[in-house]
Amino acid sequence: MTSVEQETITPRPNHRTRVFALIAFMVLCLIISASGGAVTATSVNDWYAALNKPFFNPPNWLFGPMWTLIYFLIAFSGWRVWLKTGISNAKGPFALYAAQLTLNLAWSFLFFGAQSPLLGLIDIVILLAVIIANMIAFWRIDRLAGMLLVPYAAWVGFATLLNATIWHLNG
Repeated sequence: MTSVEQETITPRPNHRTRVFALIAFMVLCLIISASGGAVTATSVNDWYAALNKPFFNPPNWLFGPMWTLIYFLIAFSGWRVWLKTGISNAKGPFALYAAQLTLNLAWSFLFFGAQSPLLGLIDIVILLAVIIANMIAFWRIDRLAGMLLVPYAAWVGFATLLNATIWHLNG
């Protein structure tokens, strides 16, 4: 089937539907971000502050702006793939999308909520692998959507190193 034939089978959503879907993707990522932030806030100023951290640990103020940008990119990436395929025509890529968001949120509960760098490390290693798989799956559908996940993978790669070092220094 040619791409022209495929486009006639999967009609492009109208403007209102596209805008509503973008807002839905943004709200989903905002909910994940806010939930993770709420859990993080429970121990960032006491338990986390008392941990031994490596010299490359970023200042606390940097995490909020970085995650805000990353969640925007995650939402926009998902929306772009949805525009091209819809959810039902890309079940595998969207299963990866849901998995990486779930693992992302779980990390806050494991690392900060349970105050366990080891459980956080286990989660974040899996998270990084799923982000990369999601990035590749999205790339195959829409190159820009895949590229939008590169900063996320890079930041989580750095966070994995940071998590592993914190676990090592405090284990």
